[in-house]
Amino acid sequence: MEDVVLGLSGAGAARRLIDHVARGLVGRRDLVERMVIALLSGGHVLVEGAPGIAKTRAVRRLAEAMEVSLGRVQCTPDLMPSDITGMQVFRQEEGRMEFLRGPVFNGLVLVDEINRAPPKVQSALLEAMAEAQVTAAGKTFELPTPFMVIATQNSLEHEGTFPLPEAQLDRFLMHVVLDLPDEAAELAILDLVDGESRGETERVQEKVSRDDLMRMSREVLDVHLSAALRNYIVALVLATRREAPGLSVTSRIRQPVSPRGTLALAASARARAYLHGRDFAIPEDVEVLVPDVLAHRMTPTWRALAEGDTSRSLLAEIVARVRPL
Repeated sequence: MEDVVLGLSGAGAARRLIDHVARGLVGRRDLVERMVIALLSGGHVLVEGAPGIAKTRAVRRLAEAMEVSLGRVQCTPDLMPSDITGMQVFRQEEGRMEFLRGPVFNGLVLVDEINRAPPKVQSALLEAMAEAQVTAAGKTFELPTPFMVIATQNSLEHEGTFPLPEAQLDRFLMHVVLDLPDEAAELAILDLVDGESRGETERVQEKVSRDDLMRMSREVLDVHLSAALRNYIVALVLATRREAPGLSVTSRIRQPVSPRGTLALAASARARAYLHGRDFAIPEDVEVLVPDVLAHRMTPTWRALAEGDTSRSLLAEIVARVRPL
């Protein structure tokens, strides 16, 4: 068993965190990087994919490498809002009411199969994600800092599910869609699990502290976005609302990207630049993140869907045509 030290400061600690988490997965480094980008940007992540492709494992490894508490919610159709936020109980021996905090009062919250949660539960989670607070019994309770929700949903099953409303989807900084592994990755997974069964695993000796995470988040805010890059981000978003030169996609878009998408793309680009050791963002930071940051914030028309278009394919057309100045 190898000891790994992660308790360093600055972007180096963030990159070591990504390296450590990714070593316990196979072919999921992009997912890990996006989770850390969201963590440093104060956002949340929705991960979609088939069962058994390490969605939950990725979140657990991330939590194990940081000094933050992990809460988990396994969503079912009979889940109640209080199962997430907490509830008031009467302490008979003390003659008073006490609020018992739910799993949302953790620094990192894993919400498994979020689309199985009924609308009332999704609404309660929305307040926590949007406002970093919970309202119960007429009182407001602040959530810890940092606070991030990583939700998963199964892309195969739809029976007994409640599709996330657009307002809920828009609260996620990113929506990451995972594919099934190829042959090489499948073999690597077998080797990884065999090694773990023999005790060949890394042990985190010193975790990334909460203070380090807060400091890194502040440093991300200092990453420079040039005027040209800001204009590029705005141009990409506006291309979902009105036709740009050489493009004809708006007629295939029912709901374009809102200003929140512009802010999310800028924040994510800053964090990616920081993770790559730069104090300024470049067009690559934007282009790489466009599908995961913007696709869930726009809706194609029914005709476009019937013709095989998706939000991601439409965004690919936009990125190919709208170039940085």
